This record gives sequence, structure tokens and C-alpha cells, in this order.
Amino acid sequence: MKRIVAAALMAGAAGLSACERTAADSAPAVEPTATSSSVPTAPSGTVATDVGAASATPAQPIVEGAPSFAVLYPGGEIDAPATVATSAAGPGGLVAFRTDADPATIVEFYRTRAEAAGLSSVMAMNMGEARSYGAAKADAGANLQVVASPIEGGQTSVQLSWSAGG
Repeated sequence: MKRIVAAALMAGAAGLSACERTAADSAPAVEPTATSSSVPTAPSGTVATDVGAASATPAQPIVEGAPSFAVLYPGGEIDAPATVATSAAGPGGLVAFRTDADPATIVEFYRTRAEAAGLSSVMAMNMGEARSYGAAKADAGANLQVVASPIEGGQTSVQLSWSAGG
């Protein structure tokens, strides 16, 4: 099942990077900074959020150098080391982890981080209790996809993929 989800996420990432650009997408992007953003930052430089219990602990990047939206949900337990690669669209990766938070809370956490980093929501889907979300910054090639679904034991399984763009 994880391979199917991973394949679907990577196909989604490829699809997002191939999206047509509109006039609005071709306007120069302004990166938010800690001094000009209304989003608070944690001492480590990561963007803080007030989504549920996640606000108590600053989120840590999945891998060194990952963008601010590619962080481990606070309290999440990584199932296996992240798969990372660099392509023409920039560095990116895929990671699976588990957490006690519900799928809707997970999606809201990543939506907030993506929007704070200048990405625009491009996809959201609910299927039963499972949730998925995608965001992209077309002019920079950056994107994020997250799929969160409940598993036995009351936990949530999360698959997170990202590209930092170029």
C-alpha cells in the first residue's frame, strides 16, 4: 500500500510541475521573510503554527536543508529515512510517518505552512476519514503533497512529498 501511495504522490508531483502557467502565475513572487511576515517563527527559524498540539513543539525539517513547509509534524515518528533526490525542479523528497493527530489536523498544519511559504493550494481531497492536500508555487517549481489516513491503534499514517523548487 505504501508503494501505491508513494507512486501516486510522485505522479501528483510530476503533474503539478507540468501545470500550465497563467498570467497571475508569471508575476514575480515575493518570498516571505521573518521580518515582513505575520507568521511567527520559532527560535530554530522554522515557522510556528497554532494548529492543535503542534504549537507546543517547533517542527523540525524532515532532512537538513528542506524547505520550511517540509517538516516533521511535531510528535511524528518517521517509519523509514526520507527518500531524497535532486532534479531539474530542485531538491525534494518523500517520507512516511505516524502521529497521534487526526488527518484533518495534519492537513491543516501543512496547509498553514505551505501558504506561509508562498505556495498556493491546488488540491484537496477527502475520502472517508482520509485527507490529502497539495500546494504549489508554479513559477518556482516548489510543491507539497500530503496524504493522511487513520490506521489501527488510533494513529494517523502520513505520506509527505515535496520539492523545494529551483
